Amino acid sequence: MGDSWVFWALLSAAFAAATAVLAKAGSADIDPDLATLIRTAVVLLCLLLLVTATGKWNLTEPLSRRTVLLLVLSGIATGASWLCYFRALKAGEVSKVAPVDKLSVVLVAVFAVVFLRERLNAREWAGVGLVAVGVVVLALKR
Repeated sequence: MGDSWVFWALLSAAFAAATAVLAKAGSADIDPDLATLIRTAVVLLCLLLLVTATGKWNLTEPLSRRTVLLLVLSGIATGASWLCYFRALKAGEVSKVAPVDKLSVVLVAVFAVVFLRERLNAREWAGVGLVAVGVVVLALKR
């Protein structure tokens, strides 16, 4: 089970849910950019410890420019996402912000088709559509 993508994806979802609630509560009294910086510093420290403890600093082959560029762009996108997320949490209810943030599920499907040439079948597109509808329903004013 530890090698299953489903296991890791479910664990990711659980941690993401905890992240939203903890971020909202933890950033209530500070600037959202500062909150993002603190969170990012903790992530960096944890990953430094993990990579060091597991001996993953050694590369068998040099990194290609393409790999480095894509990872740098991914890092920039992550940072931008986190900054926007904390600003949204500061201004809105976590029960509404988090579902809208999950529109990323819809965008990932579209980007995967366009940029990675992945193919989704009708059932998978229906699931993506249901996520989109669910986001709208959850984000509507009560």
